[in-house]
Amino acid sequence: MEDTAKQTGRTPTGKPILMRIGIGLFGIGMAAVLAVFVMFAAGLENLPVWLSAVAGVVTPLGLLLGLIALVREARAGKHG
Repeated sequence: MEDTAKQTGRTPTGKPILMRIGIGLFGIGMAAVLAVFVMFAAGLENLPVWLSAVAGVVTPLGLLLGLIALVREARAGKHG
């Protein structure tokens, strides 16, 4: 069972590892976006640069990884 999970790149629950990473990164990025909006609405003007960077980079990165995992899974299903 573990050998097949390593070969296919899937976790025991059946989701690809790349998809799980993408979902996690997207969730972290969306939390950062929400934090930026809340802080801006509260009247703070000097927001942390790292928070803006996380909101601007991690969110699309997570989305991209999720889409790549989705395309890979669809191609594997079509050919296999």
